[in-house]
Amino acid sequence: MSHRVVVTGMGAVSPVGNDVESLWAGLSSGKSGIGPVTLFDAAAFSTRIAGEVKGLDFAKFVEPKEVRRTDRVILFAVIAAQEAMRQAKLDMAAEDPYRCATLIGSGIGGILTLETEHKKLLDRGPGRVSPFLIPMMIPDMPAGRVSMEFGFKGANFAIVSACASSAHSIGESYLHIKTGLADVALTGGTESPIVPISFAGFCSMGAMSRRNDTPEKASSPFDKKRDGFVMGEGAAIVVLESLEHALARKAPILAELVGYGATGDAYHLTAPDPEGTGMQKCMEMAMKMAGLNPDQIGYINAHGTSTDLNDKIETAAIKKVLGESAQSVAISSTKSMTGHMLGAAGAIEFIATALALKNGLLPPTINYEDPDPDCDLFYTPNVAVARNIRYALSNSLGFGGHNACLALGRYESD
Repeated sequence: MSHRVVVTGMGAVSPVGNDVESLWAGLSSGKSGIGPVTLFDAAAFSTRIAGEVKGLDFAKFVEPKEVRRTDRVILFAVIAAQEAMRQAKLDMAAEDPYRCATLIGSGIGGILTLETEHKKLLDRGPGRVSPFLIPMMIPDMPAGRVSMEFGFKGANFAIVSACASSAHSIGESYLHIKTGLADVALTGGTESPIVPISFAGFCSMGAMSRRNDTPEKASSPFDKKRDGFVMGEGAAIVVLESLEHALARKAPILAELVGYGATGDAYHLTAPDPEGTGMQKCMEMAMKMAGLNPDQIGYINAHGTSTDLNDKIETAAIKKVLGESAQSVAISSTKSMTGHMLGAAGAIEFIATALALKNGLLPPTINYEDPDPDCDLFYTPNVAVARNIRYALSNSLGFGGHNACLALGRYESD
C-alpha cells in the first residue's frame, strides 16, 4: 500500500526568527537576518558576516545542566522539534513508539565542541578533554537526543550529505511513511557552523561573500554582483505522517509531501555539474513520483546560494525540466534572508515552501538589483508575491555532488 504523506507540525530556529511564526513574518516581508559575526572575533577573517541565531535562551527549553553539556547544534534541533510537536499535538501515549521515526541531518555536527576540546587537548593535555566531547560532537546526536525527548523508537539516524542533508532526511522520512515502515517521523536538519575553523575553511575556498560593510545586502542570489554565500545557522524540524494516521487523530494538516528525488553528480568535490544534469534528473524524479507535469509547478524554492556557479547552473536545470513553463514559474531563494544554513538549509526551505502554499504568498529573493543574463527567470525580486498555487518544488544541493528535490502540494482532501 502506498500512503499519502502530510505535514502536521513545523518548528524552526533561524537567523530570521526563532519560531515558525517569526520566521514566516521575516521571510514574507523580506527581512534580512545577516549581520556582523558576534559568536567569535572574526577581525582577521576575509568574511566577517553571518546569519546568526539571536536572542535565544536555551535554558527556557532545556534544563540548564543539560545546556552546559550539549552542543549548540543539538539544542537547536531540540527546540525546533518541541515547536513542531506542539503544533502537531501528537499524543505519544496513544502511539506505537516503534512506528515513530527520527531522521535528522547535519552537515557538520558539533564542530564548536570539537574545536573547543581540541584546543584544551593542545593547551592543557588529554586529561582536560570533556567526557561529553563525543556525544556533543557526532552528527547523529541531534536525532538521538530528539528521539529521547519524545520517546520515538522507530528508525533513528542522521543523514550527512552536506547542504542537502535535511532535504534528504525529509525525503527518506517520506519514503519510510509512504512504504509503511513508519506512521510518523520527526525530520529535518540542524547546523551550528559559525566557528573559527569552519569559517576559515570556507574563507580559504573563496566561497563566502566578502561584502562585510553591507551584511544585509551580501546574500544576493541570481544577482549579477553576487560574490559568494553567507553562512547561517539554526534548525528546522517537521512532523510527517501518513494521511490516514493524521485524519484518524484529527491532526492539523499543513501541506502534503507528494514527491522526492535524489541524485548524484559524480563530477567534482565542490562544484556542480556544469550541465546541471544531476539537478535536472533530481527534479524530474520528484515530479514523476508526484505525477506532476511542468505546467503544474507554480513555485520553486531554489537552492540559490548566491555563488556564481550554483545560480546559473540551477537556472539552466530548471529550464530543462520545465521547458516553456520555466518562463512563468515563480522562483525565490530564501537564503537571501537566512543565509546558507548548510545542513539545515533544505528543511528551513521546505517549511518556507509549505507556508507559501498554505498562505498563497511567495517569499521574495531580496537584494535582486542587477540582473544576470545567465539567470533570466522570474526570481520574485525583493517583494513577496501573492499567488494561489497548488504545487511547488524545493531544491537542495551539497558538496560532493549530492542533489535532493522535494515536491509539495497544498493539501486538499480529494
